[in-house]
Amino acid sequence: MLDARGSAIAVSYIIAAVLFIFGLKQLSSPSTARAGNRTAAIGMALALAATLLDRQIVSFWTIAIGTLIGAAIGVYFGRTVQMTAMPQMVALFNGMGGATAALVSVAEFLRLTRVGDIIGAGESISIVLGTAIGAISFTGSIIAFGKLQEILPGRPLQFPLQRFVNGLILVGVVALGAMVVMGGGTGFLWALFAAALLLGAMFVLPIGGGDMPVVISILNSLTGLAAALTGFVLHNQMLVVAGVLVGASGTLLTLLMSTAMNRSVANVLFGAFGATNNDVAASASAVGHTVRQTTPEDTAIALAYARSVVIVPGYGLAVAEAQHTVRELATDLEGRGVDVKYAIHPVAGRMPGHMNVLLAEANVPYDQLLEMDQVNGQFPQTDVVLVVGANDVVNPAARDDPSSPIYGMPILDVDRARNIIVLKRSMGHGFAGIDNALFYHEKTRMLFGDARQSLTQIGQALKSA
Repeated sequence: MLDARGSAIAVSYIIAAVLFIFGLKQLSSPSTARAGNRTAAIGMALALAATLLDRQIVSFWTIAIGTLIGAAIGVYFGRTVQMTAMPQMVALFNGMGGATAALVSVAEFLRLTRVGDIIGAGESISIVLGTAIGAISFTGSIIAFGKLQEILPGRPLQFPLQRFVNGLILVGVVALGAMVVMGGGTGFLWALFAAALLLGAMFVLPIGGGDMPVVISILNSLTGLAAALTGFVLHNQMLVVAGVLVGASGTLLTLLMSTAMNRSVANVLFGAFGATNNDVAASASAVGHTVRQTTPEDTAIALAYARSVVIVPGYGLAVAEAQHTVRELATDLEGRGVDVKYAIHPVAGRMPGHMNVLLAEANVPYDQLLEMDQVNGQFPQTDVVLVVGANDVVNPAARDDPSSPIYGMPILDVDRARNIIVLKRSMGHGFAGIDNALFYHEKTRMLFGDARQSLTQIGQALKSA
């Protein structure tokens, strides 16, 4: 029977779980996302406060010191990391969550072994799974961070018999886990931990940088699962609930993003999409066609006399840190009576919602952000489409060329607009490693250069147009 302290903890956990659920619901819309963050943060604060009431806590000083160190690191990165580097930070923080879950599982196993408690089969399985999944999530996230930060090459890194080697490592992880469950000592658990760390790195290395948004989502769901398993080990219901919510939401996001790319999760994980292939890169039907260039002055004239303009942001916008500049240009156009909208592809950028985050930072009104299904029907009536750094997500080969490796991937139908202006540094390929037929379209004009500089020049020319 629960005493007053136990009842307070239980009630607090229930309230916190409800706040988590409502917070997640609010995060599904840009207009309520900030409120959702606050709601979930209140729930987490309540859950932490309730946990501190637990009589089994050994040292409050350890918790206080750890909290202060973690808070200092979090505040520093939160204030200093650029919005363009947010995908890397998400990957890194996700990895830290996986590492924490794994180390807590290991620590609990060591504690139970040291005091001589009998570890049941269910508890052993939770420890094994929490350790393995958390370790895989940690090193996988670190490799994802390296690819996004360009410390590692963004292309798939492969070697002969790679899948066979990965299969052997997986078999080793399973075998070591079975030994721990059957009563093996700490040596088997540490070996399991090391093998899982290796498997996590080997799991992500052969995946191309263009698929990192999906990979981060998968690893996020694995971290949630590891946290839930750690909750079973620690007999903490709140940790179980929070982990399940993270795991379920990450899984749903993974499936939605795979659907947006018209690819299965298995193809993302094992297809080595984006591997260098000269034959594929040269196979686009656009190769050899004429590229038509334009100038900032001509672009400004086209925009000034347009009735409707759709801006398509891509990773190039993030690299150039041009979100504020594009917002200023849009404001000037609106002052001239031009209807300005933004077309957002589900997998544009390097993380789920990357473009939404960048534009929100520049205070772009939420009602101007249109998802792919909303905006595709409007392109034929659009006077000018301004593509800023996007590539594969606007490639008409995905719709029209059955031989293209991205054929079938839903795209933004910008080629159906009356005029297309593409801001890009060069004719370089996107993550898919293929040429973009849009760049050679008769209605397309290319404006080469850094996106922020180009947008600034367009804005200056617009003022005198």
